[in-house]
Amino acid sequence: ATEYGKLRIMFPMVSDISEWRAARSMVEEICEELGVALPEMGIMIEVPSAALMADVFAEEVDFFSIGTNDLTQYTLAMDRMHPQLAGKSDGLHPAVLRLIDNTVKAAHKAGKWVGICGELGADMQAIPILVGLGVDELSVTVPAIPTVKAKVRLLSYAETYDLSKKALACSSATDVRALVKKTEEKA
Repeated sequence: ATEYGKLRIMFPMVSDISEWRAARSMVEEICEELGVALPEMGIMIEVPSAALMADVFAEEVDFFSIGTNDLTQYTLAMDRMHPQLAGKSDGLHPAVLRLIDNTVKAAHKAGKWVGICGELGADMQAIPILVGLGVDELSVTVPAIPTVKAKVRLLSYAETYDLSKKALACSSATDVRALVKKTEEKA
């Protein structure tokens, strides 16, 4: 596939550095057999253990993609598909935001980029916080692209940075959403 363009391989549900190393080793072996260069390889940050160990992973991976749907579910211990719990599973919960913040800081310290995928990337209240936390890329569904782009274009990094720090200090997702709403009303 590398003959036809830039290839990136992303491994999902990695929770331990040994899993990453085993996956990378398989790709290295195959690339050696084929006589091709290694593609960029990264991991999905979908479980709290990976987010908390992002500094360790950042030394070895080429990039991170934060899977906010799964990260929220596993951080809050709530099945997002359960009819009675789905409404409480909110990616703007400060615990989830702190894991995102930890991942971004570790990645940037190591010179790596971080993307967001999942519903949070197209959540209009989440976008300013994610930008303020330093996320490099938002992966969203095709229909959401124009709206997300328009939102990002209106943002000031200094304002989003301040907002993200306030959001990290909140005690609930409800408080974070109220903070964003209040900030938007002032603007």
